[in-house]
Amino acid sequence: MKIVVSGGGTGGHIYPALALIRTIKEKHPETSFLYIGTEKGLESKLVTRENIPFQAIDITGFKRAVSVENVKTVLRFLKGVRECKKMLRTFNPDAVIGTGGYVCGPVVYAAAKLGIPTVVHEQNSVPGLTNKFLSKYVDKVAVCFEEAASFFPKEKVVLTGNPRASEVVNATPSGVIEGFGLSAAKKTVLIFGGSRGARPINEAVVKAIPLLAKRDYQVLYITGEIHFDKVQQDIKAAGAPGNVAVAPFIHNMPQALVESDLVVSRAGATTLAELTALGIPSILIPSPYVTNNHQEKNARSLTEHGAAVKISEQDLSAETLIEQLDGILMKEEELQKMKKAAVGLGIKDASDRLHQLMMKLANSRS
Repeated sequence: MKIVVSGGGTGGHIYPALALIRTIKEKHPETSFLYIGTEKGLESKLVTRENIPFQAIDITGFKRAVSVENVKTVLRFLKGVRECKKMLRTFNPDAVIGTGGYVCGPVVYAAAKLGIPTVVHEQNSVPGLTNKFLSKYVDKVAVCFEEAASFFPKEKVVLTGNPRASEVVNATPSGVIEGFGLSAAKKTVLIFGGSRGARPINEAVVKAIPLLAKRDYQVLYITGEIHFDKVQQDIKAAGAPGNVAVAPFIHNMPQALVESDLVVSRAGATTLAELTALGIPSILIPSPYVTNNHQEKNARSLTEHGAAVKISEQDLSAETLIEQLDGILMKEEELQKMKKAAVGLGIKDASDRLHQLMMKLANSRS
């Protein structure tokens, strides 16, 4: 069996794709994969690290305002469709899945036009432009939030959840925290701003360093590669306390998560799938720069159940961050209450659900 996977731009689109690939490989070792992405996207690094065959196309996303650049995007899309048709004819897949990001547009559209069974996987509660467009052409739309179903043709929607949840649920402690010079005996906060980092979170954390230095808990902060040097310099200037460790990126995120007592992050769908799979309380800072403010709606699925608290970006400061950290980590009853609420919110068999959907479609072609 042969399957083409496409998804790019951010880890939120790529990690579910990789989790699905691992599940299918485990159950069907003979399956061949081709991943189509962009060279500029994070997928070019993450996918090749997994030794998955990778091919790139040149494509950009649409600007929401009227722009000459959108005309160029249409031309790139049409060129991308032609290139993808050639790749698909050569590889001859049994099914194609897009997990989000504008790169999926020409890949999945080309596959649908060639009569290859197609799926798009929507991780968020509010879908992006690419998946809305592709939903008209694909065979099935896999969703993670029931709220997303209303945006797609009813007969195509299947609730699968996020494959990343199935993958992280089996994670076990492996000394990741100690590897960064922190103590396994202390309560640990893992802070990250997504695969590319987030400047407002960086600024709040740096300003909070003098206060964090006085706390009994410790912090592992993942800055994002483009912010790392600046944050590291700022933290050194603030005294570089021993209970705060920083890193630009972490590849073994499931192990870091399972060793953490609390997470501070954006409200990306894949992150929330990981948190609920592991039952980890969180402080969520939704990004206001995403399509239709979908992170705000994603966060609501946790905050309404008591599994998380929210700080809006405009209210984020060193003081508000410390207030929330103290309110959870220094009150054991609150911490345990949030852990209990987080457990069970995710769909833990998401990989199996999506795998079964892909197999059904692929077998329909043979």
